[in-house]
Amino acid sequence: MILNGAVIRFKTRTRLELNNHARFLFGKQIMYPEDANSPARQAYYALQEVYIGKDDLRAAALSAAQELIGGLCKSAAAAEQCGWSALLRLCTEETAFEALKLARQMIRLEGAVSTAG
Repeated sequence: MILNGAVIRFKTRTRLELNNHARFLFGKQIMYPEDANSPARQAYYALQEVYIGKDDLRAAALSAAQELIGGLCKSAAAAEQCGWSALLRLCTEETAFEALKLARQMIRLEGAVSTAG
């Protein structure tokens, strides 16, 4: 788990309750740089950095994510353009978690298209 930029490991099953606003991702939601090996995965990783990256690097990560997703939006096939456009609209620090959810859908779509093609 990553909580406000800190990596937390659990050795046993734990119940965790957060009483304040916090930025967090669990297990499978966390992408490592080496796994960002496709356009949708690169977009997800960029958004992840916006969401859980260090405070002083978040603005640069946001700019990079917007540029990457904007390029993907312009070059995407018609079927994918709607998803990339929606993702670009969600690409802000305030909506980064929602953007990550949509980016996971784009990864699944990308996988389905590559298996079908």
